Amino acid sequence: MGFENQYEEGIQEQIRLQRRRERALQSRKKRRLKRRMRWVFTRIVPFCLVCLLLLGGIVFGIRGIVMTVLDHTSGDGKQAKAPAETVSASEETADANDAKDQIIVGEDAAGDTVSAEPDAMQADAAQTDLSQADEEGTLGGNDEQLEEGEKLDEVPSDIVEVPSGDYYAEETGHTVDFAPDVLAARGILIDPKTHTIIASRGGKKKMVPASMTKVLTLLVAVEHIKDLNDTFTITAEIGDYAKKHDLSIVGFREGEVVTVKDLLYGTILPSGGDAAMALATYVAGSEENFVELMNQKLITLGLSETSHMTNCVGIFDEDHYSTCYDIAMIMQAALDNELCRKILTERKYMTASTEQNPQGIEISNWFLRRIEDKDCGGTVMYAKTGYVKESGYCAVSYAISADGDPLILVTQDSGSSWKCIYDHVRIYSAFFSVAG
Repeated sequence: MGFENQYEEGIQEQIRLQRRRERALQSRKKRRLKRRMRWVFTRIVPFCLVCLLLLGGIVFGIRGIVMTVLDHTSGDGKQAKAPAETVSASEETADANDAKDQIIVGEDAAGDTVSAEPDAMQADAAQTDLSQADEEGTLGGNDEQLEEGEKLDEVPSDIVEVPSGDYYAEETGHTVDFAPDVLAARGILIDPKTHTIIASRGGKKKMVPASMTKVLTLLVAVEHIKDLNDTFTITAEIGDYAKKHDLSIVGFREGEVVTVKDLLYGTILPSGGDAAMALATYVAGSEENFVELMNQKLITLGLSETSHMTNCVGIFDEDHYSTCYDIAMIMQAALDNELCRKILTERKYMTASTEQNPQGIEISNWFLRRIEDKDCGGTVMYAKTGYVKESGYCAVSYAISADGDPLILVTQDSGSSWKCIYDHVRIYSAFFSVAG
């Protein structure tokens, strides 16, 4: 019996030892798990959070860079509610939408989030309004047939500087400054039907016209082109020039054979420096010769004392200058040409298929596309933007009220491409409502 009791006690002791080992093992596992969880929460989680913050910073930084680049190019590039607080909120929303559109689109302007059908409707509406305006005599009636354009060797060399009876506007006792919420440093609002300056803020002071220059480029080119289906081969020099001066471009490539029609639309819609240079070379053999034609046109318009051009794209030069008033007169002269009107009112355009661009290149007039859904008391039908560092963001536009009354507006140095657009919205809203 003693032996059996001793054996059972030995078994029980082994069981107790086994249980203690198991409890000790479980305790070590729990401590190990706690250490690992502590390590995860004190090392891995903070590291992941830091990585996410850094990634977020990088994404927002890239977004800011993209928006800045697009402002420079789309407005050339790269533009309201009356209360300043409301405008600021609208600008933030608009900038977000702008970045979304432009990132999807790519460098100002292939493919977008706006459907083709609304744009087509806008274009049809613009053409309808245009027909009504012509019938009422608001745009003038001296449209030239393309085949009757002057030849280069027929440009008179002794043009007398006499202002055209159609292209002038005068201040009256009712001419005012713009409201304080208008951000532009300079600007002018003109009624082309009555030839009066409705509002002005340094409207006749010398300023840098930037790519608003291309309205004159378009007008001079159209007056000398006979065949829109004629072609021009893009040269390496044109690409180098655009790259050297950091110009907005359509995206034509060296050796690409492009129609003259595509060059005209490319000059205005995306403010393409490559298209403008190609157009100048096609028309006059060189940019220098084309600039002579531009300055001769300024003489015929009676603007040569206050405007002078040294290039066809609007890059800064001490001798390349104009005034808001002169740009408005140039715009009015361009709108007296049927082909110029068609180009200046186009929202979107697809270039012809070429070997280098088999699908063509979709280009947009982003000022018109961004302002078309804003309530400004009328319809903004034609526009051209501009930007260089020395000018700030600027634009010339032409709008018609619901009653068919036209206004031409030029603003310079508004702060950003969207602020430029909202300046035009504010000004048109204010003066169309007064007129109404």
